[in-house]
Amino acid sequence: MFKKDNIWLGLAVGLIFPGIAYVIVEVLKKNIRILEKDDLLYIGCVAINLFLVRYFFKSNSENTARGIVASTFICAFVFFMYKVRQ
Repeated sequence: MFKKDNIWLGLAVGLIFPGIAYVIVEVLKKNIRILEKDDLLYIGCVAINLFLVRYFFKSNSENTARGIVASTFICAFVFFMYKVRQ
C-alpha cells in the first residue's frame, strides 16, 4: 500500500524539517538580538537536508533521498528569491 522509498516522501520530509527549523529560527530571532542577521540561519535550515540525504542514501532509500534533494533546491530557490526582493 505505502511504499517507504519514494520521491514524494522525500519531498515531504525535505520540506517539513527545514520548515520546522525556520519556525524555530523566527521565534529565536525575536527573543535574541544576536540572531538578527538571519542569512546563515536560513541557510542552516536548508543545510539540515544534507544530513537527511546522507541518512537516506546510507539506508538504501535512494528515491526518498532524491526527493529530499529536489526539496533542497526548492528551499534554496525560495531563499534566493527572498534575498533578491530584500
